[in-house]
Amino acid sequence: MPSRTAIDDFLAQEHLAFVGASRDPKEFANSVYRRLREGGRTMYPVHREAAEVEGDRAVARLADVPDPVDGVVIMAPPGTEVELTREALERGIPRVWLHRGAGQGPVPAEAVALCEEAGVPVVDGACPLMFEGHVGGVHRLHRYIVRRRIAA
Repeated sequence: MPSRTAIDDFLAQEHLAFVGASRDPKEFANSVYRRLREGGRTMYPVHREAAEVEGDRAVARLADVPDPVDGVVIMAPPGTEVELTREALERGIPRVWLHRGAGQGPVPAEAVALCEEAGVPVVDGACPLMFEGHVGGVHRLHRYIVRRRIAA
């Protein structure tokens, strides 16, 4: 379970890479991407095939993200997190947020361990929408539950 300190530190950053946003603006990852960008951040979408995501120029790999980059949100399909975490650490990205959707099980322990071994703060499993700005509907209830479980 991530600490509230790690979450608040991550969300205080201005330049974030984002792996998992789609060319389809209706995808949930895109709503998270937009919310983070609406918070005034510079966002760097990483997409292996798209030249643009949500109107922002995309790069194919984390290694191609321009400086500065303060953290990366990884909302990629299950089974890809360990390799993407390795790429983030090789790139020298100083913070990692490993999102895990409902019903997908826990974030892979190996991805978390890679961050911990490298001394890189990691938010493992939480959704940025639970801590970033106003949310409504089912997300509001989820936020209430999640925030009660997150330690300071």
